[in-house]
Amino acid sequence: MAFQNLSAVFINCSLKRSNDESHTQRLMDKAISEMTSQGVEVSVVRAADHDIPPGVQMDMTEEGWDADEWPPIQQRIYDADIVVIGTPIWLGEKSSVCSRVIERMYGYSGELDERGQYKYYGRVGGCVVTGNEDGGKHCARDVLYALSHLGFTIPPQADSCWLGEAGPGPSYGDDGAGLDNNFTNRTIKFMAWNLMHVANMLKQAGGIPDEGNNARKWQEAHS
Repeated sequence: MAFQNLSAVFINCSLKRSNDESHTQRLMDKAISEMTSQGVEVSVVRAADHDIPPGVQMDMTEEGWDADEWPPIQQRIYDADIVVIGTPIWLGEKSSVCSRVIERMYGYSGELDERGQYKYYGRVGGCVVTGNEDGGKHCARDVLYALSHLGFTIPPQADSCWLGEAGPGPSYGDDGAGLDNNFTNRTIKFMAWNLMHVANMLKQAGGIPDEGNNARKWQEAHS
C-alpha cells in the first residue's frame, strides 16, 4: 500500500441526510474505494446531517446562532491531507449545502500554521459532481477555484462528474445508470490517483516552501 501515510475527508453536500440514499455518495464511493485500497484513511461527512449555520465566522454561536456543528468538521479538514467535496447539481449550480460548506471553510482562511503560512497550504482538493442536467464542469470549476483560493493545491484532473439525460430520469446508480460510463469511470479513477500522488509529494516535501508566501512574515514587515 503506497499511500498509507495519507488521510482524506470526503464532504458530501447532498441535500439529503444519511437516512436517504445519495447519488453523489455513490460516485464518491468509487474514489473512496480507490484510496482505501491503497491504504489511505478515509472518512465521510454528510453535511446535511449537521447543524451548520450560514456565515463566514469560525463559530457562529458567537454571532447569535443557537448551535454550530461546523468547528469539529473544520478540524477534520485540518487533519486531512486530501479534501474532496461532492455536490449534486440544482438549476445548473452546486447545491446550497455546498455553498454553505465553502463559506464556512472560508471563515478559517486567515488561520496560519506554525510556519506562518495559511493553514490550508499543503493539502490537496478535489470535486465530485452528479446530476441529470447541464452544469458539471461549471460546478467543478466553482468548487476547485474556491479550494485553490483558500490555499489548497489542485492536481490535474481533480474532478469527476456524471450527467444523466437532461430532465426527469434516473440519477447516478439508479437501475445501474452511469455505472458503466467509461468517461466517468476514467475521471473518477484519475482524480483519486492524482489526489493521492500530489498529496504524497507534498507530504514528503514537508508542504509548500514558505519562501515568498509566508503571511506572518508579510504582516511583520508591513505592520
